[in-house]
Amino acid sequence: MKRDDIHKVLIIGSGPIVIGQACEFDYSGTQACKALREQGYKIVLVNSNPATIMTDPVMADVTYIEPLNLGRLEQIIDKERPDALLPNLGGQTGLNLACELNKAGILEKYGVKVIGVNLDAIERGEDRQIFKDTMLGLGIDTPRSDITYSVEGAEKIADSLGYPVVVRPAYTMGGAGGGLVYNVEELRTVASRGLELSMTHQCLIEESILGWEELEVEVVRDSKNQMIAICFIENIDAVGVHTGDSFCAAPFLTIDKKLEDTLKDQAFRIVESIGVIGGTNVQFAHNPKDGRVVIIEINPRTSRSSALASKATGFPIALISAKLAAGLTLDEIPYWRDGTLEKYTPSGDYVVLKFARWAFEKFRGVEDRLGTQMKAVGEVMSIGKTFKETFQKAIRGLENSRHGLGFAKDFNRKSLPELMDMLRHATSERYFILYEALRKGADTAKLEELTYIKAYFLEQMKELVELEERMLETPGKLPSDELLIRAKKDGFSDKYLAKILGVREADVRKKRTELGVVEGWHAVPVSGKDNTFYYYSTYNAPDASVASDAKKKIMILGGGPNRIGQGIEFDYCCVHAALALREQGYETIMVNCNPETVSTDYDSSDKLYFEPVTLEDVLQIYAKEKPAGVIVQFGGQTPLNIARDLSDAGVKILGTSIDSIDIAEDRDLFRKMMDKLGIPMPESGMAIDIGEAISVAASIGYPIMIRPSFVLGGRGMEVIYDEAMLREYVAKAVGVTPDRPLLLDRFLRNALECEADALSDGKSVYIPAVMEHVELAGVHSGDSACLIPPVSIDAEHLATIKAYTTKIAEALHVCGLMNMQYAIEDGKVYVLEANPRASRTVPLVSKVCNTQMARLATRLMLGEKLEDLKLRDKVIPHYGAKEAVFPFEKFPEVDPVLGPEMRSTGEVLGLSENYAFAFYKSQEAAGTFLPADLASVPGADSSVSPRKVLISISEKDSLAAQAVEVGKAFVALGFKILATEGTAEFYRKAGVECEVIAKLNEGRPNVLDVILNRQVSLVINTPTGRRDSRADDAVIRKASIKYRVPYITTLAAALAAVKGIKAASSGRGGVKSLQEYHRAITEA
Repeated sequence: MKRDDIHKVLIIGSGPIVIGQACEFDYSGTQACKALREQGYKIVLVNSNPATIMTDPVMADVTYIEPLNLGRLEQIIDKERPDALLPNLGGQTGLNLACELNKAGILEKYGVKVIGVNLDAIERGEDRQIFKDTMLGLGIDTPRSDITYSVEGAEKIADSLGYPVVVRPAYTMGGAGGGLVYNVEELRTVASRGLELSMTHQCLIEESILGWEELEVEVVRDSKNQMIAICFIENIDAVGVHTGDSFCAAPFLTIDKKLEDTLKDQAFRIVESIGVIGGTNVQFAHNPKDGRVVIIEINPRTSRSSALASKATGFPIALISAKLAAGLTLDEIPYWRDGTLEKYTPSGDYVVLKFARWAFEKFRGVEDRLGTQMKAVGEVMSIGKTFKETFQKAIRGLENSRHGLGFAKDFNRKSLPELMDMLRHATSERYFILYEALRKGADTAKLEELTYIKAYFLEQMKELVELEERMLETPGKLPSDELLIRAKKDGFSDKYLAKILGVREADVRKKRTELGVVEGWHAVPVSGKDNTFYYYSTYNAPDASVASDAKKKIMILGGGPNRIGQGIEFDYCCVHAALALREQGYETIMVNCNPETVSTDYDSSDKLYFEPVTLEDVLQIYAKEKPAGVIVQFGGQTPLNIARDLSDAGVKILGTSIDSIDIAEDRDLFRKMMDKLGIPMPESGMAIDIGEAISVAASIGYPIMIRPSFVLGGRGMEVIYDEAMLREYVAKAVGVTPDRPLLLDRFLRNALECEADALSDGKSVYIPAVMEHVELAGVHSGDSACLIPPVSIDAEHLATIKAYTTKIAEALHVCGLMNMQYAIEDGKVYVLEANPRASRTVPLVSKVCNTQMARLATRLMLGEKLEDLKLRDKVIPHYGAKEAVFPFEKFPEVDPVLGPEMRSTGEVLGLSENYAFAFYKSQEAAGTFLPADLASVPGADSSVSPRKVLISISEKDSLAAQAVEVGKAFVALGFKILATEGTAEFYRKAGVECEVIAKLNEGRPNVLDVILNRQVSLVINTPTGRRDSRADDAVIRKASIKYRVPYITTLAAALAAVKGIKAASSGRGGVKSLQEYHRAITEA
C-alpha cells in the first residue's frame, strides 16, 4: 500500500559526472521522480549538475541546483520542510550525504523520515568492519582481512596476510583511493591516500583474490521481505579489474546453475540482513580452482550495475525501487509474464554485453593500465542472440574508429612474444591485443593463465579469428556466399569487412541484402508496465517486430557512449527532442547504445532501438520504420560522423543541411566564408608535413594553436611556443593526409573568450544570453569556468557578437541549434569556430535563461519559424557560473594544467544574484572550498590554515595588472601571501606585502612543505607554456591535488576566486530553487 504519512519527498542527486559515478544516477533519479510524482507525491530535488535532464524544472516540483554539502542541504530542508528523504538513488554522493545529515542530527531536527533504506543498515554495508562481522554472523565467507586507521597498522596487517594485498577505503566509490599493492612502499602510498579519502578515515586491508571470477547479483526487496533476483552479471575480466572497467555479460554464460543458486541464496540473506527496500547490487568472487565463494561488497543503492541490469532485462530497477520505498509491494505491481512482480525471474533468449570506453589518450604521461580503481569514462551495451554477434556489436558501438577487433593500432605488426608481454597487465586494449595474439597462434591455455579470462571466451574469439583469416585468403573481393553469411551471423560489420578485404562497404551491404542477410528485430518486454517493449537486432533470427504506419514519425540518433568531450548534455538534447515531438503529435524513435542514459529509458521515446549508432544499423532501422525524417544534430559528433553517408543513401535529414555542417567543420571553407562576410578570424594556415608547418608558423608568428581537422573536445590541440615544440608535435601526429591536414592558428594572447548558443530558422536568430569564459583564450571551452549572462563584455561587443552570429547562421542556412565561439583581443571580436549543432552548453543556457533550447530547436526543424515561437529578449537578474570537474585524482602522474584539449568529465553550476558569489558557489559545488571563512564552511577541511595563500606566477609581464590586482585583493581581505622568489620580487615592486618561500631545490621550508603541512588554504600557480620549465610547477599542482588544497592555474580564475571569497566573507547566502530564479526573469 502507498504510504500516506508522507507528502513531500527530498531526492539528493549525485552531482557532477566523475569517473566512477556517471549519468546512470541521473537515469535512476529521473525514474524516481517519475514514479513518485505518479503516486501523487511532491518532489524536491537537489543536484549540482546542470547538464542532466534530472535538474530540468519539468522533472521535479521544486529543483535546487546547489552544492551538495551538509550546509546547503540543511538550508534546503529548513526552507522546504520535506517529510521524507529518498537517499539511495543519487549514487555514493547521495548516500554519504544522507548519512552525514543523519549523524549531524539534521533529519531528526526537522522531522525528516528516511525511506527506501535504513541508515544504520547502510553503515552495515559501507563500514568495512561492521560488514565483515555481519557476514560472519550469516555464515558467508569474506576475504581474510583487517581494518586499519593508520599506515603503520596497514603494514602490520599486510605482513600477516602476505603480499599482494588489496586496500579498500570505506565510504568511497569507483574504488577511489584503493588498489592492489605488491610491496610495502606501494602500500604506504596507497594506504595514506585511501585513509585521506575515506569519510571515516578507515581502510580495509585484505588478501588478494586476484584472478577469481567476479560475479554480481542484482536483488530487489520490498517491505514484506519479498525478494527477486533481477539479473546475474558475469565479469569476463576477473577480479583485479574494477567492475566498472570490466567486460561484462548477462546472463551468466559459463557459470553452472548450482553456483548461480548458491549466489542467489547468499545475496537474499545479505539483502534481508541489511534491510534495503528497492535495489541492491551484491558482488561475489568465486575461485574456480577450489570452489570457494566470498562476498566482495554490496551497494545498498542503485548502482552502475543496476542501470546495466535494468537495460539488460527490461526491469526498471530505479522506478520500481522508488515505488517500493513509497510503500507499494511487489505483488501490487504488474508483470507481463506471470501476473505480478514477486513472481519475476530473469528470462530472455538473448545475450547482453557491456564494454567500457576510456580516455587515456587525453592525459599526457598516464599509463594505460586497469586495476581496482575505475578509470572508464563511459560504456556501451549491446544485445544479440550469440556471444560472438553481441561482442562485435559492442565493439562497433564504441565509436573509436574501429569496427571490429582486428588490426587495431600496430598490434598486427608485433611478434607473438611482444603481444604476450603486452598482455601481462590488463589495459584498455587487451581484447584487441588478444585478437592479434590468437591470429599469431597463441595457445588459449597460456592466454587464460596470463589474463585469467576463461577458455570459453578465448575460444569464441579464436573462432572469429579463424573465420576472418579464411575471408582474408581472397583479398580485394567479396567473400564466398557461405563465408559472408557466417560472418554476418557472427557479428562482423559491413564496414569492417570492407576495410579488411579492401572492397566498398556499399558492395558488402548490397551482396548480403541480395542473400537475404538482414537484421531482424526482437523485443525486450518491460517489467512493471503493460505492453511496453524496446528492440534489438540480430542476423541470427528472422524479424519478429512490427513498425507502425504512422505518417508523423521522426527518428532521433543518440550520442553513443559517454566520453570526455561528449557527455550527457547531448543525451539531454535527444530526450528534449523526443518530448517536443510527442507534444507536436509525432511518434518518436530513438537509436542509442548507452545503458547509463535517460534516452535509452523505455519511456523516453515511443520506440527505442538499443543499437549501435552506425551506418549499417541506422539504415536498416530507417528502412523498417520509414520515418518522415531523422534528427542528427543533437547526438554530438556520433550521428554527424555518419550523416553524410545517411544523406547519400536517401535518408531525409531534418534541420541544418549536411553541406552546411561540412562547411563549418572544414577550416578552409569556413575561412573563405568568413572572408566573404567580412568577419575576422585569427590568422591561420594548413600543413601536411613539418616543412609546411614551419613556414606557416613563421608567417603567423609564435605562439600558435595547432590541431588536427574534424575533432570534438579539442582532441590533439596544443599551444606551440617554438620550433622545437612544433617538430615534436608534428612527429607524433597521426592520420595527417592532404584531405585531413593539421590546422595552425595564431594564438590570441590574453584574449577574453566567449560563446553564444543560438536558435535559428535560417533567416533570423535568437540568442538567450552570451556566455563569458573565466579563463582566457587557450583553455578549451569545455574546461573553462564560464559566467552567464556575461559580466565584462560591453554592449558594443555584445551587439557585434549578435550581428556576426546572425550573418553566419544565414550564410550556413542553420535550422535548429548553433554554437558560436568568439574571442575579444584588444577590442576586436574574432570568430574562433561555428558549430551548427547542439553543444555541451545547451542545458546550461536552458536552465539559467529559462529557454528550452532543444525543444524550441526541434520545433524549428519541423518547419516553424522563429517568429511563431514568440521569443523575446530577457532581463536575467541572476548569474550562473559553470565550473568543470576533472579526473586528476584518478591520474596522480598527470600535471593538472588546463589547455586547449578538453579533459573534464563533468560540470557544476553555481547560481546567485551576485556573479562573484555565483563563482564561489560553483567552486564549492566542485568540492573546492575557497577560504572565505573555512570555519563556517561545512565539508571544508578544518586542519587547513585559513588565512595564507601560496602564489607563484609565470606570466608577470603580459598580465602584470591582473597579477597585482589579485595580490592586493588578497592582502585587503587579510590574507598573508607566500610567494616564490620571482613573484615575491614582482609583488614588492608593486607594493604588495608578501613573504618569500623557497622553490623546490632552493632550501627549506619550501613550497611543498607548506602544502604538505597544510599551512596554506589556497595555491595559485600559473604554468609557463614551455614544457621544460613546467616540472617544478607540476610538483606543486600534483601535491595540491594529493593533499586536497584548493589550487588555481590561471590568473583569470584567481581574480574570480578572490572576488568570490570577498562576496562570501559577508555570509554564505541563502538557497533559491530554479523555479524561483525563473519567476524573476522579465522581458526586456
